[in-house]
Amino acid sequence: MTKPALTLYLAAPRGFCAGVDRAIKIVELALQKWGAPVYVRHEIVHNRFVVDGLRAKGAVFVEELEDCPPDRPVIFSAHGVPKAVPAEAARREMVYVDATCPLVSKVHIEAQRHHEAGLQMIMIGHAGHPETIGTMGQLPEGEVLLVETVADVAQVQVRDPARLAFVTQTTLSVDDTSEIVAALQARFPAIIGPHKEDICYATTNRQEAVKAIAPDCDALLVVGAPNSSNSKRLVEVARRAGCAYAQLVQRATDIDWRALEGIRSIGVTAGASAPEVLIDEVVQAFRDRYDLTVDMVETAREDVEFKVPRVLRVPA
Repeated sequence: MTKPALTLYLAAPRGFCAGVDRAIKIVELALQKWGAPVYVRHEIVHNRFVVDGLRAKGAVFVEELEDCPPDRPVIFSAHGVPKAVPAEAARREMVYVDATCPLVSKVHIEAQRHHEAGLQMIMIGHAGHPETIGTMGQLPEGEVLLVETVADVAQVQVRDPARLAFVTQTTLSVDDTSEIVAALQARFPAIIGPHKEDICYATTNRQEAVKAIAPDCDALLVVGAPNSSNSKRLVEVARRAGCAYAQLVQRATDIDWRALEGIRSIGVTAGASAPEVLIDEVVQAFRDRYDLTVDMVETAREDVEFKVPRVLRVPA
């Protein structure tokens, strides 16, 4: 039977960012150095395929430090942790490695610097997300106020409107965040923003790539996990950019083929914690069902690389 024709627009950049790549390497190197088991507080990155792969090699994923034995190494996830976590690990004399993305650490340093200058912080982020918890946990209770929406800005109660600064989660929607920032600046004209955008380069680049392909797509799939903030934002960006059907899939087996009947074009991208093998799997699934033409649309090139901690570096 003749397969129907389909154009697949493959977004670039997509998939792994430098912070995710570094975090995974840290777990792999820790297993090489200390052997299994190595404990990881929270999922090292938000992707079940990646986590299951590391678990098979001997990583044990836990939610709290108290779930780790004191005589085995523990790694903190790429999302960052509150200051109390490494302090407790040091108190217990544990070996620990911090896999926090350097761009998240930059936000932590910003927040600390503003606090030392006597400013109260407002964080734009998602309540309950580990990155938000980690960033807010850099400062004493009450020193960081969370806003998630423009409506929250109107309600937030600050100590002194003249002594404020703001930071953001690194994986937010660029467009949504700019609206929240504008609302903060309108209500608090003296508020100080970051020297450089807190939303990371990878989040921004992946959103821009989606904006470039979404208007030409009958449907768009984002390969990523349901607990991945940056992946969920890509779905929202695609819909806002004009693609009526945009969905998150963890892998090819999650594709709703019925919903895609009659399409002539499909967009495919992936969140920053999704490996390329899962993207290849999705593309192959379309190749099996369609006479497929793949058109890669590249809107930026990424050459960022973050070094692993010195304690894990292999001597040259």
